[in-house]
Amino acid sequence: MLRQPILLLARSQGVKKLVSTMPVSSGIVTSYVPGESTADAVGATAGLVQDGLRVTLDYLGEDTTDAAQADATVAAYKDVLADLSAKGLAPHAEVSVKLSAIGQFLPDNGHKVALENARDICRAARNAGTTVTLDMEDHTTTDSTLTILRELRKDFPETGAVLQAMLHRTEADCRALAYEGSRVRLCKGAYMEPEHVAFQDKVEIDKSYVRCLKVLLGGQGYPMIATHDPRMIQIASSLASRFGRRPGTYEFQMLYGIRPEEQKRLAAAGETMRVYIPYGTEWYGYLMRRLAEKPQNLAFFLRSLVSKK
Repeated sequence: MLRQPILLLARSQGVKKLVSTMPVSSGIVTSYVPGESTADAVGATAGLVQDGLRVTLDYLGEDTTDAAQADATVAAYKDVLADLSAKGLAPHAEVSVKLSAIGQFLPDNGHKVALENARDICRAARNAGTTVTLDMEDHTTTDSTLTILRELRKDFPETGAVLQAMLHRTEADCRALAYEGSRVRLCKGAYMEPEHVAFQDKVEIDKSYVRCLKVLLGGQGYPMIATHDPRMIQIASSLASRFGRRPGTYEFQMLYGIRPEEQKRLAAAGETMRVYIPYGTEWYGYLMRRLAEKPQNLAFFLRSLVSKK
């Protein structure tokens, strides 16, 4: 019941200003975001890799309508990729990119700008010895994002895709992308979507997630199973066994700061376990989506805002 109000709250500039300027809220922020700089992101990566985990890094930001900001985001990705390579971390860490952060919404030639900027990041990733995954955003961007993915894969076939099980269309998209060499991250979805394009009930979203898992694990691609749900993890493991999938032919993914002990348990059991690390100054929208997914954190968050300690 709290999910939609929290997502609406995420759009409030007043709340954003309050949260951003009150250090008392930093406790919950740093639970999900290790910092704002490249050094913070790479430092967190090194710690996780030491624990046997893999990483994907997201430089936070979205819905950019300023070309200079899009260019700055591209530069930030190239910077973190160079640092990962210099520190020997690139084989264990990739980057996740939101196309709306690199020009997709620019008023003039946004699609073309986003494609060229994504190519630039993919080239830097390949030179560093790693890969890129294109994050999926709300349903209005799905067709554009998948079109850009197809273009990128002509030169960079290792580029990963993300699909959201809450959308009605996703099972069909899974079938289209479950081919050899295709990396596909399946998540439930974190955006507030209308009923005509997305399942609204948690049970229906879970059923869709399982149907999509069957398609991806039964296909020829490389599924990336993004979930913190213990039941979904168990179902995914059972399906992997049913389809004869060996560890290393798929992976689990979880967000930084969520179920860290389970992340370590999966890695210790021989599974490939990748942690999604967001970083940068534009953490507000990301934080609010995490609160929407786990509303029990809201009470702690609100207490932190009014605390004087």
